[in-house]
Amino acid sequence: MTAAPATDTRRGILMMLGGMTLFTLNDALGKWLVADHPVAMLLAVRSLFGLAVLAPMIWREGIAAVFAVDRLPLHILRVALMTVDVACFYWAVGYLPLADVMTIYMSAPLIVTALSVLILRESVGWRRWVAVLVGFVGVVIVLNPTGRFDLWPSLVALIGAFIFSSGVISTRVLRSASSLTLVGNQMVGGLLIGGVTLPWSWEAPGWLGFILLGLLGVTALAGHAMMNRSLQLSPAAVVVPFQYVSILWAVILDLAVWGTAPTARMGVGAALIIGSGLFIVYREQRLKRGVAAEGVAEVP
Repeated sequence: MTAAPATDTRRGILMMLGGMTLFTLNDALGKWLVADHPVAMLLAVRSLFGLAVLAPMIWREGIAAVFAVDRLPLHILRVALMTVDVACFYWAVGYLPLADVMTIYMSAPLIVTALSVLILRESVGWRRWVAVLVGFVGVVIVLNPTGRFDLWPSLVALIGAFIFSSGVISTRVLRSASSLTLVGNQMVGGLLIGGVTLPWSWEAPGWLGFILLGLLGVTALAGHAMMNRSLQLSPAAVVVPFQYVSILWAVILDLAVWGTAPTARMGVGAALIIGSGLFIVYREQRLKRGVAAEGVAEVP
């Protein structure tokens, strides 16, 4: 077996950096728009623009091929989880700095590790459990329960991180489905769930708002595409740590757009969360290499 070219790894890293930059831009657009528009409206319009971009690919593959899926109840559950997750995020950033909400959401790898034991019955050693606990200490520091504590937005962000992590678990279970099916279902679900409330939540945007709403859908789709491509080009252990660049972008956007400087507690909490997440990635890859080495040794 020949090793993947080095250029693939470099391209994979660049794709991940680009994808996370687009995701952070999407989140900043959501924070900007949620000040003037209801969350349900953002969800519906974002999904509508996303489907418009996906339409040529869906048409080429065939509508039946994309949406006729096995394990339909699990697909519906995943769509519901991912849609509620987006709604939680947009609602939370309406009240909290973007960097704070992003930092809380960066606890997702820790939550996924815990849920993998409960739902997927995966084995997690004591070192990774310690990393999970350290990461949650970081989350508590960011939440700042002993100081100025915006209770409901912080809890909604934390609930959103749990819901997102549950969606990741369901995606693992449905990993045999194509990326187009997963993303297409998610866009349809967002359009349906958000669209139900449009008669009561619709607020006609101006021309600038309309453009920003369109960018909301396009940047989300482009971010997904670049992240998926990154994972195709490079090992997950190489590119996943670069997801944390989104916190840096969030801090920069908070300063540039809203004039909000990061607090010391956010920096300390982010360091603990990022360090714990990186350690979990490192341990998972070491264990995978160990299993692979044992498998090779057993071959006669």
